[in-house]
Amino acid sequence: MTAGIILIVVLGGLLLVALIIGGMVVGVYNKLVTLRNRYKNAYAQIDVQLKRRYDLIPNLVETAKGYIKHERETLEAVTQARNIAYAAAKAAASNPGDATAMKNLTAAETGLAGTLSRLMMVSEAYPDLKANQNMMQLTEELTSTENKISFARQAYNDSVMTYNTNREVFPSNLVAGMFNFAAAELFVVDKPEQKEAPKVSFS
Repeated sequence: MTAGIILIVVLGGLLLVALIIGGMVVGVYNKLVTLRNRYKNAYAQIDVQLKRRYDLIPNLVETAKGYIKHERETLEAVTQARNIAYAAAKAAASNPGDATAMKNLTAAETGLAGTLSRLMMVSEAYPDLKANQNMMQLTEELTSTENKISFARQAYNDSVMTYNTNREVFPSNLVAGMFNFAAAELFVVDKPEQKEAPKVSFS
């Protein structure tokens, strides 16, 4: 076997190895892109429900205002918490992969859940408000929306876990590092008592 043939065989072998490695990199890259798009789509489902809740809250506050005039501080706290959460959700929606934006949203949502719960507790002392048809309808819609947010959040967190696990295992971690696939942040509620939707039933 001449030196030229040996060189061709060696180069052919190297080319084959390069093609195999290149194919693996492309496969892993495409999988990471797919998983990233999946969790972003899952967040979009949360975003739809959050916007719906943010639209319901001002109507809820407006209805309550006519009955609980002496609880202005509580009503203002709900409105302020809603506005903070709305801004945080907008930032998170523009890039669900941004860990800081997701942490800010988690904190804002925890604050909003707390003020809504406080409003509902205060409302219990006003029988006329509890019996108001508009208030009952709004609270029913709000409860339904809270449940949908909870389900959507679970689906999002499942997608994030799948993506994060895939980007951490070998050889995906090498590709993730090369192409800047950052870890995604879970959307969790910090306090155990806030993991359930706020109690908004007037029954």
